[in-house]
Amino acid sequence: MKSNISIHMISAHAEGEVGNVISCGVPTPPGNNLWEMRTFLEKDQKLRNLLLNEPRGGVFKHINLIVPAKNPLADFGFLIMEPIHTPPMSGSNAICVATVLLETGMIEIQEPLTTFNLETPAGLIEIKASCINGEAKKIEIKNINSFADKLDVPLKVKNMGPITVDTAFGGDSFVLVDAASCGLTLNPESGSMIADIGKKIIKAANEQIGFNHPSQDWNHISFCQFTNPIEKIGNELVKRKLLPQQVIDHDIHFASQLFNITSAKGMIKMAQKEHDNSMEEIYAQRLEDAHLLAAEYKGKIQEIFQSTFGA
Repeated sequence: MKSNISIHMISAHAEGEVGNVISCGVPTPPGNNLWEMRTFLEKDQKLRNLLLNEPRGGVFKHINLIVPAKNPLADFGFLIMEPIHTPPMSGSNAICVATVLLETGMIEIQEPLTTFNLETPAGLIEIKASCINGEAKKIEIKNINSFADKLDVPLKVKNMGPITVDTAFGGDSFVLVDAASCGLTLNPESGSMIADIGKKIIKAANEQIGFNHPSQDWNHISFCQFTNPIEKIGNELVKRKLLPQQVIDHDIHFASQLFNITSAKGMIKMAQKEHDNSMEEIYAQRLEDAHLLAAEYKGKIQEIFQSTFGA
């Protein structure tokens, strides 16, 4: 069966969070500004349904559409599509878009530092990209204006004791709560419980507190963010129990290998479908290499935790 739809999409991720980027094949949505374009995508749903649902998408995928900027200070604009909604701004997706623009040559790389602006529905963001040998190695973002909305608000959550929360906006809307007050420990083993309690808190916060952006048509709370205690050292706020930098570095590499594993599996299936034995062998080797590297980084993380925390 032939299709008249041809979309060019580039795979990208930020520390394992997928944020693929459409570079061509999709017309610019109608709208006088990026907010109106965002609203069109959200209401129309056709592009979202095509790319975010199986077999092309899934709950783990975000899709970004590059569009001409309306702000003369911006080099490009982009619209974000996530499985649940179409947010005004997203940090991980901004990293993905910036990386793709640089590594495809849509923005010329200047080593060691490339700076440029991107426009989002929420406003203008500044990008600083550390680049080496034609690759973007580190992306730093100066976000849109962010603000705390309500602080220390009591919240009643079904099957839980009373808790105190804050609400804030940083490109999307959040309800923030101390993890310990919900009986949670922020570790992988608590993932299912974190998700379940988070959904309950979002629902209760939208019903009891609500959110209204002062200048944009954004009137709900999207996410729940669980926090750990912090303390002020000099002029910096830091977590009380700091992870060794090595753990953070290895975790980034581990997430990257998980992404490589997923990509290699997809390419192997494609090669098998097209009976391309040579490509199948190439990606089978890449898959094996990615598995070995992922195991190596995971082992290093476990070793550091054991030597640092004795657990």
